[in-house]
Amino acid sequence: MAVPQTAAEPTDEPDGSRIGTDGAEGRDVREGRDDGDSARRSAGGSAPGVFWRYWTAGTVSDAGSAVTALALPLLALTVLDATAFETALLAAAGQISWLLLSLPAGVVAQHVPLRRLQVGLDLVRFVALGSLPLAWWLGALTYPHLLFAALVTGAATVLFDIGNSTFLPAVVPAGQLAARNSVVSGTHAVTDTGGPSLGGVLVSAAGPAGALAVDAVSHLVSAVLLRTLPELRPAPPAGQRPLRLIREGWRYVTRHPVMLPCTVWATAANFLNAALVALTPLYLVREAGLNSVQLGLVLAMDGVGALAGSAVAVRITRRLGTARGIIAADLAGAALLLLAPLTTSAGDAYWFALGNAGFAFGSVVGSITTRTYRQTQSPPALLSRVMATVRFISWGALPLGALAAGLLATLAGTHAALWTVCAAATVPGLYLLASPVGRHRDLATT
Repeated sequence: MAVPQTAAEPTDEPDGSRIGTDGAEGRDVREGRDDGDSARRSAGGSAPGVFWRYWTAGTVSDAGSAVTALALPLLALTVLDATAFETALLAAAGQISWLLLSLPAGVVAQHVPLRRLQVGLDLVRFVALGSLPLAWWLGALTYPHLLFAALVTGAATVLFDIGNSTFLPAVVPAGQLAARNSVVSGTHAVTDTGGPSLGGVLVSAAGPAGALAVDAVSHLVSAVLLRTLPELRPAPPAGQRPLRLIREGWRYVTRHPVMLPCTVWATAANFLNAALVALTPLYLVREAGLNSVQLGLVLAMDGVGALAGSAVAVRITRRLGTARGIIAADLAGAALLLLAPLTTSAGDAYWFALGNAGFAFGSVVGSITTRTYRQTQSPPALLSRVMATVRFISWGALPLGALAAGLLATLAGTHAALWTVCAAATVPGLYLLASPVGRHRDLATT
């Protein structure tokens, strides 16, 4: 429902739609060792084949979620006549689990077989989202039901993504991780581009509830595909309690000279990103007067920007350096985002589209680069907990950003709130520039 992955990894990815903007060679997940042969044996002996099945499942699910990014707020706005704060609260409900569950999710990923976890959580999302069009068809849909479905789906997504982040480094050699991460982010960008446009058409044809049924089915298809993957069975560290495991991951990230400032940057970026995502449908539908198809086209530009960022991320960081490349892309994207509030009607919605694309571009470049750094530099036995810690901190800002946007829009108006968020988008890049990371060409040399 996105980073960012994208959440753009909102910026763990700033992958997701933008939300919620993660290797050593062939890690043996079961033993926590760098052992390419054993990891590939546990992956069924065919890392490339495993990767593409993994990729296909994610692509199907992401396409459905991109439809939901449009359909869910439209369901609240047009069917249930939600207020500005209720719309923002709905966005926050889908993201609050990053704040509540990220840290324990890292421990869960070390205790539960990954395929079983992923399949089960996809089925949970299928049921939660599928209940909405069913309730609408029965004439029983309510705002609390919508809110509850967003909470359940968000919780399942947190557990799914943390576990999923340890799968890719287990079956892909370290030298290929940046390229594979670019493939994943690029594909996510394509689904972000086509999904909202498709969602706009589906909403026009079948209503928001019908479009949500598409996302529900996408999670069912994803579960079937994931069932074909090998079972990677993690072995939890012997004799260690969950709280101690969580503390180890926390200390590693918060004491790391590179990961800590990058995490602070991602947290600030995700806060603003979530605020923008919460304001976008509210502003474009109620202030600028866009219909569902026009809204889908504008939201699709987020995917265009993310696709462009994923296509050139490695080239940018090779030419400028990984540290300088993140900062340059982030500041350029923030500058373009200042175009978004110039939109006042459907006739000049291109300003919002350009700003949206630019912001996504900068987010994805940073997301791919920092995620690859964590995968290659984290000790294998700590990887899931490092990912959980980073997402707890950075993606935990998502619900706070959405709620802040709702309050600001209620008090000052939606247009003023949008200007405030877009102007503040330069802060994360300027922080990283002023941090120790900004004094070096590459992340690895800080």
